[in-house]
Amino acid sequence: MRPVAVTGLGAVSPFGAGVKAYWNGLAAGACAIRPVTLIATDGFRCRIAAEVPEGLGGSARRSRGDRLALAAAREALEDAGLGRGERDRAGLVVGAVGGGMLEAEAWYWARHHGRAPAPRRLRSIFPSAHAGVLGHALGLRGPRETLVTACSSGAAALALGADLIDDGVTPLVLAGGVDALTRICFMGFNALKLLDAEPCRPFDRDRRGMSVGEGAAFVVLEDPDHARARGARVYAELAGYGMTTDAYHVTSPHPDGEGMARAMRAALAAAGVGPGAVGYVNAHGTATPQNDRIEAHAIRAVFGEGRLLVSSTKSMIGHTMAAAGALEAVATVQALAHELIPPTANLRTPDADVAFDCVPRVAREAGVDVAISNSFGFGGQNVTLLFRRP
Repeated sequence: MRPVAVTGLGAVSPFGAGVKAYWNGLAAGACAIRPVTLIATDGFRCRIAAEVPEGLGGSARRSRGDRLALAAAREALEDAGLGRGERDRAGLVVGAVGGGMLEAEAWYWARHHGRAPAPRRLRSIFPSAHAGVLGHALGLRGPRETLVTACSSGAAALALGADLIDDGVTPLVLAGGVDALTRICFMGFNALKLLDAEPCRPFDRDRRGMSVGEGAAFVVLEDPDHARARGARVYAELAGYGMTTDAYHVTSPHPDGEGMARAMRAALAAAGVGPGAVGYVNAHGTATPQNDRIEAHAIRAVFGEGRLLVSSTKSMIGHTMAAAGALEAVATVQALAHELIPPTANLRTPDADVAFDCVPRVAREAGVDVAISNSFGFGGQNVTLLFRRP
């Protein structure tokens, strides 16, 4: 794979709007997981999540997910210095799952309780609605795709965006992911007893489950020659990716992390680098006992023991579902640019089965040239993105 340039970043996270707020929160090791306000949690074991603060702006006729996506996408395009004229050929790839489900749930809830619900347009419910809104509002006239691969959707969107550039389809792609908090997601994970009643603790010996979050992140991917010709700033190169499927179980990953390891090895091979070149792994790190153990096993199988820095930013913003891979890609790029590894917040007692330095609680200064970001979705839908300094 020919590397593609990362020339623009945009994010809306539980720390607020903008990449600056997002990175400052991660670098400080702050935890944005708090009591839920968007949905009722009466009687639930878990009553916390990482919500985006109020003040999103945008039309109230648009879904919360659309407004999250628009804010992040606009920032990425402006950060890359792309005007309207330069967007004519730009592709758009969006990873999404929930779509406008939060508003659909509110409509149903009102109707179920005998109130007159506000009318909803059906097309705003589907995950593909985000791409339609972004393409129209931002004037993106190139190829348009929506990917739904559970929790790896945002990362898969970046991988497909890189392919569109590498294959010569378009020199520019806006790629990322978005998900707003929904009742069905929160209630489903709660029913499965996968949520911790306290903020999640990835890789901790006493971890008890995940925390749910919401947000959006988009990056501008660009052909390096195109970026050079217009004098664009390059944050990093997306130099390779690996994408695999376990084909093992409808929800559980392969118990040996076989598919995860194959995704990481494929990313290394695509970038033409060996395991020893990688200095940091932004882990999937959900804080469920099973997933953390399996991911740690897969990382050890690829990289050996002890040398790597590994951290989970989900410890601070929760699991943002389809947005997770894109938000974590932005965090990985920022870690390279700032020479600072974000910590695993809330990590008090490291698990003896995790043979890595998981950067507990406090960010670590470290000059890393190559880093990977792991995203592993339900059913073993595995994506690893490899970034390196330009």
